[in-house]
Amino acid sequence: MIAYREEKIKNAICYFAKAHRKATKKYLYQTFLYKYLAFLEFKSLEELGKPVFGLKYLAMEKGPVPIEIYSKRKDYKTDLFYFKEIGDDKIIVVPKEKKANLDYFSQWEINEMERLVEIYADRFVYSDDISEASHQDIKAWRRAFNIKPNMIIDYDLCFDDLDKKRDEDLSHIEDQYLVYRALENIQKGES
Repeated sequence: MIAYREEKIKNAICYFAKAHRKATKKYLYQTFLYKYLAFLEFKSLEELGKPVFGLKYLAMEKGPVPIEIYSKRKDYKTDLFYFKEIGDDKIIVVPKEKKANLDYFSQWEINEMERLVEIYADRFVYSDDISEASHQDIKAWRRAFNIKPNMIIDYDLCFDDLDKKRDEDLSHIEDQYLVYRALENIQKGES
């Protein structure tokens, strides 16, 4: 399961790096990547009840940032891409020749990735713009940031009073999320 998850993350990064570069003629900056991943992850939680990757995000000032990727940003390299520092802690994602394998993704996920690129991969959309959009569109980031900046965003924050609802009052998506959360807790050895 961990290897599959890593392949899925790696292929998503490659997809966004190539698609963004094709649309803008510019390399994908780390800020854009983090927002693309967060938009995809949190939209999936809100519409399907489970995250695409299961990444942990920090509620940073500029929006949600995936910890696992952010912590490797200085030397993250795979067979599909590498991160390159270009000065002043600015990092771009450089895709390699190999294409992203979209077989790792559902049709919903592919459609959403394409939609995100269509919206944000524009020469006139800047890092501040996509960061501001994440502030507006990702409810869990707003809630976490208001509790404590730089805290880990709990996926529960995507939902309203989830643990206070009776089973019969849960929406289908909330029910799906609770199943996902229970399975994750079992996998981690929690109860």
